[in-house]
This record gives sequence, structure tokens and C-alpha cells, in this order.
Amino acid sequence: MTEATGRVALVTGASSGIGAATADLLAERGMRVAVNYLHSGAAAEEVVGGIESAGGRAMAVRADVREVAAVKTMVEQVRAEWGGIDVLVHNALIPFTIKSFQDMTWEELGGKLNDELHAAFTVTKTVLPAMTERGRGRIIYISTGLSRRPREGMIALGTSKAALEQFARYLAQELGPQGITVNIVAPGPVADTRIADEFDEAHTRRQVAATPLGRLAHPADVARAVAFYAGEDSDFMTGTTAAVNGGMAMY
Repeated sequence: MTEATGRVALVTGASSGIGAATADLLAERGMRVAVNYLHSGAAAEEVVGGIESAGGRAMAVRADVREVAAVKTMVEQVRAEWGGIDVLVHNALIPFTIKSFQDMTWEELGGKLNDELHAAFTVTKTVLPAMTERGRGRIIYISTGLSRRPREGMIALGTSKAALEQFARYLAQELGPQGITVNIVAPGPVADTRIADEFDEAHTRRQVAATPLGRLAHPADVARAVAFYAGEDSDFMTGTTAAVNGGMAMY
């Protein structure tokens, strides 16, 4: 038995990559995990199957996190099965355009900003009642080092995640008195993710060369930082950012 036994975690965008690794690790540490997905139902069920085969408890829940009604239905589904959500890991990747500012339209930049914050706002608003009722909760947002360290073509992602991080800090200030912590995990480049597939081998070699620890992050590296924030060891930490980047950026 562990400190986390019986607690309920919702991981958005958990059918692959960072989300799947996080779901696996939280389940391994005793949490019941709701594996959110939008399009990849078979992959989400594989994550659930792996958790259950290892003796954990999990369920796949479909929802577009940008849609209020869908999120409410998802959270109610989890509540009906297990009760309120204790831990929210908001990881779902909202689509974005990779291009320069000069080539970008407002719809591409503004759309990403709107969708990023709308999703975080909607999911957080929906899980908060159960957390405030219990006087305890953990909220972890997955951001990116691009929010502080610009890279060519990534203005839409970097700008929207910078907004998400400030949103998280305001929530940390407001929700702290209610026993709810809000923290950010900001990975550098992560191998074996959909974003990584957008770049060629030469690009990856340059990223590795710029990383003091000599490799890119793996989803499991990010998952361990998330699990720290979800657990008891981070009890007196809120409004903070964990940079999981192997030293590529130091702040």
C-alpha cells in the first residue's frame, strides 16, 4: 500500500507519450487513473489494459477537453465510478501550427491561445468542486520550455504555454488556502512524442548537442516529475515549475 492508494487521477491526453507514461506511473503508485483520449480509443484501452495487467485500476474516458459538455460528461463518468477527482494532470496536446510569425495568421496564433486556455479553464473548473469540498487537491499542467526559450517556428505553442503558466500561478495563489496545489511541469524536447515526429534527425542531433545530460527527455522522465507533484513530498510546493530538460535551459 502507498500514500496514493485510493486517490483518483484524471490524466488528459493519456493515450500515448507523456500522458500514457504518467498514467502508468500514477497507477503504479496506487492511484485509480482515468485515461482521457479524443481520437485514439484503441491506444487508450491499451494503456488501461497495461495498468490492469500490472494490478492497477484504470478506465478510458473520451472527451474533447475544449468542449464544456464533453468535459462535464467525462468527469461525471469518473465520479460515478470512483468519486471525485483528487489529481488533475492536464496534458492534452491542443493542435497548433509550426511556422514563423511572418507567415502566421491571427486565426492560427489566436486560435491556439484560445483553445489552450479554454481547455485548461474548462477541465479545471469541472474538477474543482470535488477538490474544494475535500479541502485537498493536486493540479499539474504540462507546459514546455518553449514558454521561456523561443525556438524557430514555435511561436504559437510557446506563447500559449506561457499564458498557461501564468494562469497556473494565479490559480496557485487563489486555491492555496483551500488546500489545492497548482504546479507546472515544463519539459524540453521529448523523444517518442507527436511533436518529436515533426522534426528530422539533424534537428534532433542539434537538440541533443545542446543538452548537458546528453540526450532528450523520455516520457517517463516527465512522468516522474508529475508524480512528485501529485504525491505527498510536494505538499508545501505550489506555483512552481519543474524544468525537465537535461540542462538545456537553466532557470
